[in-house]
Amino acid sequence: MYMSKLSQKNLLGIKYLSTDDIKLIFKTTDNFKEVINRSIKKVPSLRDVTIANLFFENSTRTRLSFELAQKRLSADVINFSSNNSATKKGETLLDTVKNILAMKVDMIVIRHESVGAAHFLSKHVNAKIINAGDGTHEHPTQGLLDTYSICEKLKTVERKKIVIVGDILHSRVALSNIFALKKLGAEVMVCGPPTLLPKHIDKLGVKVEWNIQKALEWCDVANVLRIQHERQHLKFFPSLREYSLYYGITKKMLDNLKKKIIIMHPGPINRGIELSSDVADSSHSIILNQVENGVAIRMAVMYLLAGDSN
Repeated sequence: MYMSKLSQKNLLGIKYLSTDDIKLIFKTTDNFKEVINRSIKKVPSLRDVTIANLFFENSTRTRLSFELAQKRLSADVINFSSNNSATKKGETLLDTVKNILAMKVDMIVIRHESVGAAHFLSKHVNAKIINAGDGTHEHPTQGLLDTYSICEKLKTVERKKIVIVGDILHSRVALSNIFALKKLGAEVMVCGPPTLLPKHIDKLGVKVEWNIQKALEWCDVANVLRIQHERQHLKFFPSLREYSLYYGITKKMLDNLKKKIIIMHPGPINRGIELSSDVADSSHSIILNQVENGVAIRMAVMYLLAGDSN
């Protein structure tokens, strides 16, 4: 029995969603996937809704995915970039947002370098808030689209073995994936250099592995993360060449496995470091499926939040 609306007024993190919330989002995503594969890809679902995209960090994929999803739903869209904004002159985040809300904005999609920025806004403004990534904390729509993509390929994530590989310490994608996968009954492992794995990560109920070959032999799906250079203020490994040597995934490694596994990556890919090109472009990869599913997931989230008038 599916719920008809989300239990949350905002999407601040996967941590706050119930299993039923996730299932409702996925069911709604199924419907929107049909829409975006039609010849006419637009529906009037959010025709009277105004959405502001506030990106205080650089982004290409996430920003474009949200903007396309909003246009597919016929919403009015305001795009805000901090590069030329009053925040550079000392204006606070809250004052910036209140000025935007004075223009009668109904929903805010925010990406910010500070952990908790979306939570902070949700307590101070009367608009629906979607967290598009806050520091090294969460990136809920990415966690949802990754989990949905696995469900689409394997029919379910329950009892499937998923390894998240790479820079777990600085990744907001990793935490959202762990929460979403665990809520739906998957077994989750993290794999990477000890310096890039958070202390006590096992407290989240995940396995920890330092050997990439053992991790690949264990898993059904490998979700490979980008090295987050922009969030690393210390040197966590000697060189990119050494990281690639010990944790980069090659076609030869996949060919030597006794089963075929799925390869994922939230992008952008550092080809030749996290993945070789022949892996990224191989039949193992569902990376482009993730991109397509990202639009449908974000359509579903915005549609469900806009429909909740509470």
